[in-house]
Amino acid sequence: MKLGKVEFCHFLQILALFLCLSGMNQAEITRSRSKPYFQSGRTRTKRSWVWNQFFVLEEYMGTDPLYVGKLHSDVDKGDGSIKYILSGEGASSIFIIDENTGDIHATKRLDREEQAYYTLRAQALDRLTNKPVEPESEFVIKIQDINDNEPKFLDGPYTAGVPEMSPVGTSVVQVTATDADDPTYGNSARVVYSILQGQPYFSVEPKTGVIKTALPNMDREAKDQYLLVIQAKDMVGQNGGLSGTTSVTVTLTDVNDNPPRFPRRSYQYNVPESLPVASVVARIKAADADVGPNAEMEYKIVDGDGLGVFKVSVDKDTQEGIITIQKELDFEAKTSYTLRIEAANIHVDPRFLSLGPFSDMTTVKIIVEDVDEPPVFTSRLYSMVVSEAAKVGTIIGTVAAHDPDASNSPVRYSIDRNTDLERYFNIDANSGVITTAKSLDRETNAVHNITVLAMESQNPAQIGRGYVAITILDINDNAPEFAMEYETTVCENAQPGQVIQKISAIDKDDPPNGHQFYFSLTAEAANNHNFTLQDNKVLVLLIVTMRRRKKEPLIFDEERDIRENIVRYDDEGGGEEDTEAFDMAALRNLNIMRDTKTRRDVTPEIQFLSRPTFKSIPDNVIFREFIWERLKEADVDPCAPPYDSLQTYAFEGNGSVAESLSSLDSISSNSDQNYDYLSDWGPRFKRLADMYGTGPECLYS
Repeated sequence: MKLGKVEFCHFLQILALFLCLSGMNQAEITRSRSKPYFQSGRTRTKRSWVWNQFFVLEEYMGTDPLYVGKLHSDVDKGDGSIKYILSGEGASSIFIIDENTGDIHATKRLDREEQAYYTLRAQALDRLTNKPVEPESEFVIKIQDINDNEPKFLDGPYTAGVPEMSPVGTSVVQVTATDADDPTYGNSARVVYSILQGQPYFSVEPKTGVIKTALPNMDREAKDQYLLVIQAKDMVGQNGGLSGTTSVTVTLTDVNDNPPRFPRRSYQYNVPESLPVASVVARIKAADADVGPNAEMEYKIVDGDGLGVFKVSVDKDTQEGIITIQKELDFEAKTSYTLRIEAANIHVDPRFLSLGPFSDMTTVKIIVEDVDEPPVFTSRLYSMVVSEAAKVGTIIGTVAAHDPDASNSPVRYSIDRNTDLERYFNIDANSGVITTAKSLDRETNAVHNITVLAMESQNPAQIGRGYVAITILDINDNAPEFAMEYETTVCENAQPGQVIQKISAIDKDDPPNGHQFYFSLTAEAANNHNFTLQDNKVLVLLIVTMRRRKKEPLIFDEERDIRENIVRYDDEGGGEEDTEAFDMAALRNLNIMRDTKTRRDVTPEIQFLSRPTFKSIPDNVIFREFIWERLKEADVDPCAPPYDSLQTYAFEGNGSVAESLSSLDSISSNSDQNYDYLSDWGPRFKRLADMYGTGPECLYS
């Protein structure tokens, strides 16, 4: 009868085990039928026994020592004159020998996976002389393997990934199990693989352990992870074989098999017209079941009447479409916009184009809401010019603003006094006409930058701002001045024609073609033949002539003339009536300041260059400055009313030419002080005029 493959393997295993147990002893030692040779000199005695390998099964669990084999020599006649000894690996500790019979036993449980064989040495000795009767021989005890180790997955548990929608048979991962049993003997280490959990989605190759997909069109969006249990069984998977298992977690990775789709066909958003440029109007998002790069998309406006007013961009983190303003909104100009927006995947997989298109469209309607806006000027910057010779009240220019709202509220104008602290300009509250309020001086300030405020009459909180640049035009209102105060010295032995000084001039004015100065001496000064003047159109050369002058002190000071100034001490003043020691006129004219002394080096012919000047401070300037300061405070006060108002102030001034009237002696009739001028000051000073004045008493009666 013919045996199958599996039955034949079983037969071989049984046959091998039978030979190990029954026929092993006969193979262990064979007697030599030849006579022994005696060694003499170099003559070698032929061995009278031949050693073979011994075999013993591992994992013996019996209580008695396990019989391994038997040693026997032809010299042994069975009379007890020969004894056997054993040495080498495991001798006495694992293996023992009966010195009379030569029987070898194993006293401990043996494990082939710990040690597969032992090498020992055997010798036969004469019991009386203890001398070898045979040469020492070496033999091996091999440990016979049994199936006592299950397969193990040393690298488990496993994790793996495979793209979704993969075709059947796509390789996922390979698992490997190892068996510690002897791979060269029997089937104890021959492993086959099977899948215990994970069907029908996956399968495993029995011999290689390669896991493959078993179903088509596995969708990650439906289920993205699977847990597999793989078994490895020895003995070629037959009954009685040992087995081990491991787990494999398989994750379906994403592919772009889902196009983006807007949840709604249309959207509507309301935004105020005052929303600043670059502000976010709305966020929209197309749903995409994919993840990562496969869900990345871009948005764009493909149609509508807001192409230049709005733009859409993508948020890289959320994949939302962000709609922002590009231009200012104006409810009065346009109240709504309609946008057609497209969302499309950036990375499209050609394998799934049949599932497309991988884009979608939606409509976004934006409603502009009206808000109360501040007045708007017709120009962001007004440029105006005015001559510095313009009189107070001269019209410079006009600004205009209007309320952009549908109500078109009237507008009132004012100047931000923080930009016109000196109040050079005024503006008509109704017409916006700007005029001069003070005399202008280009040399002091050539350009005035002022801010004009436009307020709604119905809602003063709505304020628009316009900017005006007023350029002051120059006139020739400044005489040339010498660049410095010249004080020239010349040696008395200076030669005629020698240049002793270069003189230059400056002018605060700014003529278009630049300055052109002409230098000359007056007709009277030209008669002085000591010096001559040469005009070089810019510089002047003062040249020495033949005539010489006597050197004198430059400063003429009457107070320094000792002939006219005798100073006396130990003299008390005579009080207010003593007018001999000082000039009362200087005290009565405190607001007039006279320049200092004349110079000797300036001849009378040219004294006009250093004529004395008088500076007076009119009384009305004090009051005007006081009122201006109060107006500045009212202009910048946020709590003050925006319309024109009457401000009332009480100010007594900073003094009086009447001086103090507190002296008791001032009423004395002996005083020559004249107080008649009190009668000219009006009714308020009538009582003082009656007390101190000498005029008619019936003046104010």
